[in-house]
Amino acid sequence: MFNALVIDKTPDYRASLQQLDSSRLPAAEVVVDVAYSTLNYKDALAITGKAPVVRDFPMVPGIDLAGTVVSSQNPAFKTGDQVLLNGWGVGEKHWGGLAQRAAVPAAWLQPIPAPLTARQAMIIGTAGYTAMLCVQALLKHQLTPSAGPVLVTGATGGVGSFAVLLLARLGFQVTAATGKASAADYLRQLGAAEIISRDSLSAPGKPLAKEQWAGVVDSVGSHTLANACAQSRYGGVVAACGLAQGMDFPASVAPFILRGITLCGIDSVMQPMAPRLAAWAQLAELLTTDDFTLLSQEISLADAIPQAQALLAGDIQGRLLVNVNS
Repeated sequence: MFNALVIDKTPDYRASLQQLDSSRLPAAEVVVDVAYSTLNYKDALAITGKAPVVRDFPMVPGIDLAGTVVSSQNPAFKTGDQVLLNGWGVGEKHWGGLAQRAAVPAAWLQPIPAPLTARQAMIIGTAGYTAMLCVQALLKHQLTPSAGPVLVTGATGGVGSFAVLLLARLGFQVTAATGKASAADYLRQLGAAEIISRDSLSAPGKPLAKEQWAGVVDSVGSHTLANACAQSRYGGVVAACGLAQGMDFPASVAPFILRGITLCGIDSVMQPMAPRLAAWAQLAELLTTDDFTLLSQEISLADAIPQAQALLAGDIQGRLLVNVNS
């Protein structure tokens, strides 16, 4: 038997903590004893039912997991291996990581890169891994610290927090946009050189505005992304990975054809394994022990249900690490 969050919609949509028999696990090559998972924005949408994230019922949510292989029918993994998983549709179409046990295809798993622990890997989770993909996209387009300031929107969220930290560690001058004035000290600890209100970006703006940003990491979408593009410098690079404000993009082609900016779409869910491994290797290299303390708070499996509401309300700073065994 193992504990799991289970979402069902019979008779009404609800998430509850249940004890399940291992025989209920989906058929898959590798069984993992989960040590830690996370609570991401998508998980919160699934748990609350605020968006149609879950495609099949009953469903165990959780797009992340890290733990120890219990059994494997694939030679790529053996009993005792320390592994992690991000995305691939778990928590949406396949039972996910907010449980003490998971069964998944071997192709979705990767080793936890040294010197990271399972706990540290889940503090990073999809949020930190997505932030690293965004940063790598900026670097791929030859963005350097000398080009000018880089804007990070949604800066106190999981992706935003990691983006601020990683960019600052790489020598960039980071401007953090947030709606939380109380988070200024936190953002400065992460490395933000300047903090601005999200209100300066979230309302409808001009098709082309004063040039400010050499690069942008955006997890917000909608008018925020449109204004970030309009304010980008000539040749600027914008990495878009989220839709906290909305999935619309009320923008103009002007920044693209008059300033030659590049808009990079960042998908973490179905990313091929090679770039996943590269992103995680760089995360393991760049992050320090102190970073993990600053970036996260730990909650229990049962706490994930009420905390999902808080996350959607924007009341969470940094990362929610879920200890599935507490």
